Amino acid sequence: MIKRTLYFGSPAYLKTKDEQLVFEGPDTGETKQVPIEDIGVLIIDNQQITITQALIAKLLANNVALITCDNSHHPTGLLLNLDGNTLQSAKFSAQVEATVPLKKQLWQQTVSAKIDNQAAILEWLRVPVTNMHNWSKEVKSGDSENHEATAAAYYWKNIFPDHLQFRRERYGPAPNNLLNYGYAILRAVVARNLVASGLLPTLGIFHKNQYNAYCLADDIMEPYRPFVDRVVWDIVRMNGIYLELSPKMKQQLLNIPAMDVKIRNEKSPLMVAVQKTTASLAKCFEGKLRKIEYPEFVSLQ
Repeated sequence: MIKRTLYFGSPAYLKTKDEQLVFEGPDTGETKQVPIEDIGVLIIDNQQITITQALIAKLLANNVALITCDNSHHPTGLLLNLDGNTLQSAKFSAQVEATVPLKKQLWQQTVSAKIDNQAAILEWLRVPVTNMHNWSKEVKSGDSENHEATAAAYYWKNIFPDHLQFRRERYGPAPNNLLNYGYAILRAVVARNLVASGLLPTLGIFHKNQYNAYCLADDIMEPYRPFVDRVVWDIVRMNGIYLELSPKMKQQLLNIPAMDVKIRNEKSPLMVAVQKTTASLAKCFEGKLRKIEYPEFVSLQ
């Protein structure tokens, strides 16, 4: 079953009753209930939302990724379950003991998959991609020649209309704001599934920032980023230069976990594909697999 992504952007009181999330709207008197077991990601985006400790505990026990937003409506915090897998200790050990050569090989696979997915978007836009495919094939262990950066420079130069004069900068002008929001949702989905697969999101295969609690999530989400980019491209196409983050835009970005991708030669919702990716990563750490399973685009229309 596809887990739901819930977004709360207005004043509310959130509590739990009978394994349900109960929403009460103080302004409207509206009450709604959602089974907690159906939720995958929950986003709290209003300074006047109250949530009970009992509900937080149940959400985390059901491995829900709980995202909080700041007063500018951008995701600023992520809560995850500490005990997401019955074999967690053994899987932690395998992850911690992973050799440097193994991590470099896994990063090589990750970068190659990311470049291939970026190339798929550019190809759909009728931008020449021969160089992208060559860079994907030429990625060496650990991406020692930094083909990821080379491909990124070409990709960002060509994906959005020229009038935007786009540069990918976290705090840069739109549509960077839309990319940031979509990536935050994606990061939560990946982190949630890493925990479910018995892995520590903190210990990356490439990212090593001591202040980053989600280094592994940032590694594994890389080949998934182009799926966010595709949604943002649609938003840009429909809105031109008017790209302040609106409720409608947020709704489009909130649909990212449910969008179709191809993995294991089968169509699958992105959230389910992430489960397969993180499970395959755990098996790579354990020596049961040699390759991470990453997604491709089903089709671009």
